[in-house]
Amino acid sequence: MSRSVLVGPPPRSRASADEEVRVGGYCSHRVRGVADRPWTRDNWRVGETQEVVWVQIVTTQRVVELGLRAMLAGVSAPFTLTTSGPAVADPDVVLFDVICLRDGDTTELDVWVKETDTTVIAIDRTLRPELGIQARARGVEWSIDLGISDVDFVQVIREAITGTLEESHIAHEWDASDVLGQDVGLSPRESSVLALVTRGYSNQEIADQLYLSINSVKTYIRSAYRKVGVTSRSQAVAWAIQHGFSAERGDHEAERL
Repeated sequence: MSRSVLVGPPPRSRASADEEVRVGGYCSHRVRGVADRPWTRDNWRVGETQEVVWVQIVTTQRVVELGLRAMLAGVSAPFTLTTSGPAVADPDVVLFDVICLRDGDTTELDVWVKETDTTVIAIDRTLRPELGIQARARGVEWSIDLGISDVDFVQVIREAITGTLEESHIAHEWDASDVLGQDVGLSPRESSVLALVTRGYSNQEIADQLYLSINSVKTYIRSAYRKVGVTSRSQAVAWAIQHGFSAERGDHEAERL
C-alpha cells in the first residue's frame, strides 16, 4: 500500500495533540506540548511586513515532495513560504497530489476539503485522468500541473491566499471540459459514476463514495449508457477502458470489500 508523505502535521480536526493520526496509510504521532508553541496564527509574521504562508504538501511520492519543497525554498516571493505551522491552526494552502487516490482511499482528502478552512489545490496527473475525476468529485475545484514553473507556482500560492484563483491563468478550474467522456456528452457526475463502475464498484459502493442515493446512481448509470451507446455494465466498462478510464482497483479498496 502506498504511504502519504505529509510535510507538516496532519489536519488538526483529525485528532488532539497527543493522539495518533493515520492518514492514507501514514502514521504520525503528535508530541504532547506541540500545541503550546509560543507562536500562533495571529502573530505568525517575519519582521513587521512579511507574512508567513503555510503550504502543506500531501503526496505518496518522495521525489514529488522533495521537488516541491526545493521549489518553495528557492523562489523569491513577497511572503515567506513554509511547509509546517502551528498545531492549533490549518495550513493556508494544501497541495494534494491526486496520486494519493490511486488506492481508492479518499478519507484524507475529505478531511481537508470538508473539515478545514484550507484552500485545497490538486496536483494533477495527466496520465491518470481518473484520479483528477475522483478529486473533483470530492469537492476540489482547482488543480495545477506537476511540471509547473517556479514563477507560476508562487503566483498560484499568491492567488490562493488572496482569494483570486477565479482569475488565475495558471491554476485550472475543473469544469465539464475536463471530464472523461465529455466528447459524447457525459456530465461530470455521469463521468464520476462511470469511472467507479469501470473499477468494479457496486451501485451501493458508488452511492457511498459519491454521497448519492441508490436511485440517483441508477439514474446516472442509465443516462451514461444512453450517451455512450451501450446497454449493459460489461459493455460500459469496455467502452470506458477504450476511452481512458482506469479499471484498476487498489489494495485499499479490496480490503474494504
